[in-house]
Amino acid sequence: MTRAEPGAARTAARIAAMGLTPLVAPLLRIEPLAVQALAEPHDALVFTSPNAVAAWTALTSDRAAPVLAVGDATALAARTAGWAQARSASGDLKALAALIRADPDLRGARLLHPGAEIPAGDLNALVAGHATVQALPVYRAVITGAAAPQAFDAVLIHSPRAGGALANALTPDQALDRIACAISHAAAAPLMALSFARIAVAATPDETALLAALTACLGKPPASV
Repeated sequence: MTRAEPGAARTAARIAAMGLTPLVAPLLRIEPLAVQALAEPHDALVFTSPNAVAAWTALTSDRAAPVLAVGDATALAARTAGWAQARSASGDLKALAALIRADPDLRGARLLHPGAEIPAGDLNALVAGHATVQALPVYRAVITGAAAPQAFDAVLIHSPRAGGALANALTPDQALDRIACAISHAAAAPLMALSFARIAVAATPDETALLAALTACLGKPPASV
């Protein structure tokens, strides 16, 4: 089992608990960007990944603003970093936008979104007319160029960027008889040109659903992975 994303320690532990052997092979490296905390006031923070939480935590000690997080792992990262108020949309960017739009207290709110240099989508457009989201790039994901392991049975893909990096790292023959499990259809899309025996997509865009998809694909886990 290999995971082609940074921040793999937690995932590796969960994979090992399933009786599988994790191979950590990050194809992306997270680099913080040299930015300054904004002086403009904001009513809440928006985080769309634990990487964003880590990057923003390094930039400021202010933990007063409430946090709106895309998923449970991101909300947990925010609480662990010291934010007492961190709500999770338990989904993707559209779910986060729905959470914002459904909250009457956020009507007219100014939301600061520390995030990736290349965002996964336009959250401001999704909440237009209800709140305003100001994006602030605080980190970038850089392709490492590392070769994928020669021996693996399945790979977990946690983002479209990781899917693209893996598609560039593997030849069609290297994907033969192997399984790819992606957190979303967008993450799976770059892999369609390869010859994976199966490409599965998580029912919901979170790691628990991703591991459930893996379990379903493997059936009874092999003795050695």
